Formats: sequence, C-alpha cells, structure tokens
Amino acid sequence: MKKSEKIKGKEAVAAKKRLYPKLAMIAAAGILILFVVGYVLLNPSGAKSGDMVTIEYTGSLADGTVFDSNVNSTPLTFIIGQGRVMKGLEDGVTGMSQGETKTVKIPVDKAYGPYNNALIHIINRSTLPANITPQVGSVLKITRQPDGAVDYVKIINVTPSTVTWDENHELAGKDLVFTIRMIEIQKG
Repeated sequence: MKKSEKIKGKEAVAAKKRLYPKLAMIAAAGILILFVVGYVLLNPSGAKSGDMVTIEYTGSLADGTVFDSNVNSTPLTFIIGQGRVMKGLEDGVTGMSQGETKTVKIPVDKAYGPYNNALIHIINRSTLPANITPQVGSVLKITRQPDGAVDYVKIINVTPSTVTWDENHELAGKDLVFTIRMIEIQKG
C-alpha cells in the first residue's frame, strides 16, 4: 500500500469519526420530535369522550337574545358522551382545554330538534284536575301513564271545553349559540 493511500484512509476514518456526533444529535432530535408528536396525539390535553367537564355557559339565539346562562351561578358538570346534554354542546366542549373560552353555533338538529306539529295536542278540559285553571302561556307539569315520565307542556289555547298544549321544547326549531368557558376537566 502506498503512503498516499494510507493518508487518504486515515483521513476518511477521521472524517467518519467527526460525522458520528452530528448523526447522533440528528437521531436524538428525531426521536425527541417523534416522542412529543406521539404524546400529543395519544394524550391530548383537551376534553374528550368519557371525561367529566365543568363549564360556565351563556346560551343565546342567533339574534343575540340570551335564553340561559350559568355565569356567576352553579357551573354545569357532565360526562362527555353520556347524552345528558344536547349533542351540540357535547361537540362544542370536545377538544377544549381547561381555562379556554369559545363560542359555538349549534344547529337545530344538534340542539332541541325541529319544531314538531305532531306534539300539539287538544284535550278535553274535563280531563284536567279540578284544581288547575289553564291559562294561555302557562306551563304544566304532566306525568305520563304508565311509564311515569314527566313532561312540561305549554298551554297555547283555552276554550270552555278544550285545552291545547304544545309538548315541543321552547327552543325547538331554533339554532343556538353558546359561549362556553371550560372550568375543569377530569379525565375519564
């Protein structure tokens, strides 16, 4: 082997040795990036199905009319995915982080549903208990037979012989807007 070939070989080995720390740093950075991305994707900090959340909210109609709010009152607590609140509200809080505030628009189909004319009933006034004097605009609490389910109906017309009531929720057929503040998330 010639002397020049030995020098070239030594220089190549030295160059490789200088390259190893750089490659190690790149590999370590790549592993760290993969770890962080994996952690974020597999352990999101936002609320998800099965988590118990506590929120403050203000609900309004599309025109800005406020119909409900629990701000400066008792916060609402529920478990996402159990269907205890309207679907649009569950969807709205999903992904939120503690302390975050956002406004969500909830369409009719994810709120109280469309207005249903089949839920308007005309009943004979004599079927009401004697102690009830129906008045237009008042709300009655009724217990269904035989399952005992409780419903609230709004009286929309009264005649001497009949009472017409509406079983639709007062917000049925309306798009809603909620401003939500996430107070707490308890991972499920």
